[in-house]
Amino acid sequence: MSIKCVIELPQLPQRSERAHKGMFGRVLIIGGSRGMSGAVCLAGLGALRGGAGLVFLAVPHGIVPIVAAAELSYLTIPVPEDNHGRIGHGARKMLVDAVAKNDVVALGPGLGMSDDLIELVKFLYLSVEQPIVVDADGLNALASSSGGVDKRSGSFPCVLTPHPGEFARLLGTEIKTVQNNREQLTVDFAKNHNLVLVLKGHRTVISDGSRLAINTTGNSGMATGGSGDVLTGLIAALIGQGMQAFEAAQLGTHLHGLAGDLAAAEHSKSTMIASDLPKYLSRAWQQLQC
Repeated sequence: MSIKCVIELPQLPQRSERAHKGMFGRVLIIGGSRGMSGAVCLAGLGALRGGAGLVFLAVPHGIVPIVAAAELSYLTIPVPEDNHGRIGHGARKMLVDAVAKNDVVALGPGLGMSDDLIELVKFLYLSVEQPIVVDADGLNALASSSGGVDKRSGSFPCVLTPHPGEFARLLGTEIKTVQNNREQLTVDFAKNHNLVLVLKGHRTVISDGSRLAINTTGNSGMATGGSGDVLTGLIAALIGQGMQAFEAAQLGTHLHGLAGDLAAAEHSKSTMIASDLPKYLSRAWQQLQC
């Protein structure tokens, strides 16, 4: 495999003392559904602790009270929902308008699956002219859509953050095949689709098709529901602060894993939970600043 292996971490985004919230990115997270409000809330916390200036959560109107109460810093955008409490077909125009007002979009945490959502995710994936981070049911929707994952037009950055099962669905193969050839498959997929791929797991693999980075932070305590949602928001926040997609994915994955290591040292790997991670992102950030 002829590819540049990246070892050195990118620098943290800089913050001027004269800055204001508009200078650190407006992050829009689209997701959530009845019974899955926690996923979009965790993604929102990842974005806030990742330094985003403003974090908007576009969620079905039925779960807005839950989401808004989870973190007072969130700005919520209620959108129409279907009979199962998922984002409904009538939400498209509202989401397009919301996307246009933000700097980066994260799509998928807690979204759920339906025919309308498969169509909506594919539409947003191909039409959004802002950087976009796709995770969870956003990935499953792309895997289920006609034609699978197409190349996005123009030079708008895209980051996909699958775990091995989601990546196997995107490839139309088995998890065993993915796990036996993680690096090469990641590089090939990123190159062929003109995007950044973050294949999560032990020693997470990050590639843009020409560069490859292997993350060395993190532990088995992070193998718990919601951990990936935090990473989605964190990467989106770093992009919103001006980082390039590959560098944001590499740095975000390192910070995410380091927060997990700090949490495990205090709580143990067995007892840590996903909501611990945003709490330790501050300490992880401080370690890199030293």
